[in-house]
Amino acid sequence: MRISLIASTLLLSCVLALSACVSLDSAIYPYAAQAPVLTAARPAPPAPAVLPERLPPAETRITPAASVILSAQSTESSNDLMDRIREGFLIEEFDQDAIDSQLAWFANHPDYLDRTFSRAALYLQYIVEEVERRGMPMELALLPVIESAFEPYAYSRSRASGLWQFIPGTGKRFDLPQTWWYDGRRDVVESTRAALDYLQFLHDTFEGDWLLAIAGYNCGEGCVSRAVAKNRAAGRSIEFWDLRLPTETRAYVPKLLAMKRLVLSPDLFGIAFSPIPNEPYFAKVHLDKQIDLNLAAQLAGLTQEEIFELNPAFHRWATPPDGPFSLLLPLDALELFNNNVAQLDADDLMRVTRHTVKKYETINMVAARYDANATHLRMLNKLESNFLSEGTELRVPLSRSDLPSKVVRAAALVDTPERSSRHNKKRQRPQVHVVRRGESISVIAKRNNMSVRQLLKINGKRAGQKLRAGERLKLSNVRNSSEDALNSNSKKINSKDNLTQTSVEANQTAKHTIRRGETLSSIARRYKVSIAQISAWNKLSTRKKLWVGQKLIIKN
Repeated sequence: MRISLIASTLLLSCVLALSACVSLDSAIYPYAAQAPVLTAARPAPPAPAVLPERLPPAETRITPAASVILSAQSTESSNDLMDRIREGFLIEEFDQDAIDSQLAWFANHPDYLDRTFSRAALYLQYIVEEVERRGMPMELALLPVIESAFEPYAYSRSRASGLWQFIPGTGKRFDLPQTWWYDGRRDVVESTRAALDYLQFLHDTFEGDWLLAIAGYNCGEGCVSRAVAKNRAAGRSIEFWDLRLPTETRAYVPKLLAMKRLVLSPDLFGIAFSPIPNEPYFAKVHLDKQIDLNLAAQLAGLTQEEIFELNPAFHRWATPPDGPFSLLLPLDALELFNNNVAQLDADDLMRVTRHTVKKYETINMVAARYDANATHLRMLNKLESNFLSEGTELRVPLSRSDLPSKVVRAAALVDTPERSSRHNKKRQRPQVHVVRRGESISVIAKRNNMSVRQLLKINGKRAGQKLRAGERLKLSNVRNSSEDALNSNSKKINSKDNLTQTSVEANQTAKHTIRRGETLSSIARRYKVSIAQISAWNKLSTRKKLWVGQKLIIKN
């Protein structure tokens, strides 16, 4: 009888739990019928062959199916996401001075925590769901605090980008495309998938040691593997705390453990975290064609800033012509968006006009006529050059509002390295040249893309002075100016938001004299400012004609 009662109780509990799960889905996703709700980008990886000792026994470990029920139960007991995060911590505590030091810094900078977790409110619930679905330690959901302060437009000196700070090579390795239109490293969903895939790979590589996996995420698995091999060969401990790793990595892991400790017991440090709802904030909407993002914002009743906050991977005015076309939208905006999109034809999703190319017309001439960007026209129409055939029909973007400054900076970071890379290939030359018999200053200068005057000045020689065979001439004092500019830009990091600054220094004003063929659009691109800004500084109408010799003021 007692056994029967227990079995009945267990059965009733399971039924209640499953019904709670169903009611949760219908409450969180009220518009699921109109648009598909965000689902995992790809299935969770199989359980690792070697698991860390601190995981619970196999029979109580959370499986992807069980995590849904746990999610529903957590929602009933507490609607604060921070409580759910605390329940999922799995990494053991360590008594280390390095953790205490990092903890003191966080506790003494509540303004940093406030900014960081205010941004995290948009993305953290989705990340928590993914970490929980994979059965991984919830500490990993806090990694974007350390990596980017939850700023999706964060960009580092090493060209790492996004919430999870992928460098270009690692991004490509984990299937994050980086194109003129789109950077998967800043895609909230795809970068989370890639980051957790990478962390799982590192966990398996280092035989279930999560500290080594986290260290490898910072400096690469090769760096950690070499440190482990060195200690193992010397008979020393291979725990994280005993390895010789880069200074940044030795601080990186303690930062995460300090953040975990702070989230676990904020009262002890005089910190109070504002509650974050333990429910999804956004859903993914799939479209069949390219869409103007400013139009998408209007259809959803959002501001331009709001649409780019959830879709930071797009750094142009529209989604790419070849996709992806999916957008993340707040759940409470789905119904309005779907209703509005249903009233439009696919061709109405892009605000463009049609232009038929006339004889002798080039892409630059068409761009100037519509005050557009020639590069944008070429990309939008999938053209390989600036030359056009008479009668060709071009799609030309209609005039649109300026993009948010973060998006403009992201686009500039895509454009500048490409130009610099091509330029560097042409300008590469040896540091020192050994003179061969019969060579002259002019021959050597020409071969190395230098002027005779430059070469003479670098080596302290006079014009007409003869060279000796075997003599060494310096070629390295003249640096590539575009490379210098790129390096300079990459070092200008905003300490509050971890964003690169624009290429114009603060409070700097320039005067530009208009040359033949220039437009407001081309001048704006040159100085990396907007047409609206130039118009405001000079009290111009965006349609007012410019004349050769006219002077314009360009400010920061």
